[in-house]
Amino acid sequence: MDSLSELINLLTIPDKKLFKQFLERKNKRADVKNLQLLKLIETDDISGIDKLYNSEKNKDAYHALRKRLQDNLLLFLSQKTFESNHADTYDALRLLVVGRFLLENDVVKVAFKCLDKAERLAGHLEQFNLLNELLLLKLQYAHLPGAEDFEILTIRFEHNQLNMQREAKLNIAYAFLRQELQAIHLKGKVVNLTGLIITTVRKYKISIQDLMTYKSIYQILFIANEYAAIQQNYGLIERYINRTNRFIQGQTSTKGTYLFYHISILYFLANFHLRQKSFTKSIAYLKEMMDLMVADNRYKTLFFLRHQLLSALNLFFTGFAGDATVLLQEALAGVKPTSKLEDIEDIRICLTMFLALCNDRGSLKHLSLLTQTDAWYEKKMGMLWAIRKNLMEVLVQAQFSNVELAMSRLTSFRRRYKKYLLKTSEERVITYLKLVEKYLMKPDVVFEAGYRNAVLNLLSNKDNNDIFTLSFIAWLVARWEKKSAYEVAINLVQ
Repeated sequence: MDSLSELINLLTIPDKKLFKQFLERKNKRADVKNLQLLKLIETDDISGIDKLYNSEKNKDAYHALRKRLQDNLLLFLSQKTFESNHADTYDALRLLVVGRFLLENDVVKVAFKCLDKAERLAGHLEQFNLLNELLLLKLQYAHLPGAEDFEILTIRFEHNQLNMQREAKLNIAYAFLRQELQAIHLKGKVVNLTGLIITTVRKYKISIQDLMTYKSIYQILFIANEYAAIQQNYGLIERYINRTNRFIQGQTSTKGTYLFYHISILYFLANFHLRQKSFTKSIAYLKEMMDLMVADNRYKTLFFLRHQLLSALNLFFTGFAGDATVLLQEALAGVKPTSKLEDIEDIRICLTMFLALCNDRGSLKHLSLLTQTDAWYEKKMGMLWAIRKNLMEVLVQAQFSNVELAMSRLTSFRRRYKKYLLKTSEERVITYLKLVEKYLMKPDVVFEAGYRNAVLNLLSNKDNNDIFTLSFIAWLVARWEKKSAYEVAINLVQ
């Protein structure tokens, strides 16, 4: 899909109507073809696009039209996103612009009122860069009647400069940790998370107090959550979870920018307790999360699919497979054009897992809908996600007697991921793969004591205690217990 089509797909039906009105207002001539091009792209009318400009020599005109349409769409999206997602920030910026205009035109009293209100808004939102512009403007006109005391303004300006520097250091540290996380994801780099965070905090001279904000807690928890997912061991980040709980309990109600961080933190907490099999705690955090989402529809749209995914996983691993399956099917049916593809793929692979463990052939259909390339999944979803997806493909095909296809997928898996798994000391995946291969080549092997012991040895490894890892092992155990893999998985998890 080209970039212009991707941008158009971000628009809802009401957005498209507003964008067309936006274009109509901008069009100065009657022969402008941007509305025609928009309609043709929306309806995927390739032959119609060819008719926009008849002759070969007009290819340049067509590409110029596309560029103008894309530029207008970017302008429209920037205005819409800014106004809808940062209403208070937009108000502060608008007041700054108006205040500057009034000062330049000697309407001093009203100008300072505008700037005072803008400063209160920007200060509440911790928009330090915007505050910097506001305070500089106030200092510039501090000689006028009605202006604040110069010394008081200077002190506030210098204090804000310190806040800007502190925020910059935190953002640099977060960016560095994200870079390290990416190296773990894609290159198998081995690091100790606690040591990495401590080293980073010292390197950028960040105080403990600086870390006690919604944004900082969110950033650290994001890194910790990703790290635990890669290691498949959420016990490694328990200290960060405990610290987060103490922070959240000490806070009052949140709104605005903080609301995003608060909801995100609750999501990480719910996910942590799910993976630790503390389902009651996970469900409690999800309820808290939904209460905040309902308070602001923007965040309900942003977090809804992720919330439904964790809710379904809690249902599934507490014995309500049917309810969990229905919940995910409804979530997929309600997907919007603005929904993140990563969230959709997460739900789709989870639904595939639910159906496969319950021996439902519908899993084959949902597996076939995971159509992105391995490279895309590795980059967007992470190496672990891509590995699980490929392993699941082997198991689902084998489960429904597509043995040749399963063997082919197994061979492809080994070729693509064996080197990575060895590099990251994940020999247990290779061991598991060998057991699957033995079963594919000789199904009766599951009745041999040596084979069963090898499978049960996987369960005795404390590193294999994650709910998803247990589900994979349950699939092998179910081969000889003559039960569904779901029944076995529930026994292992509970």
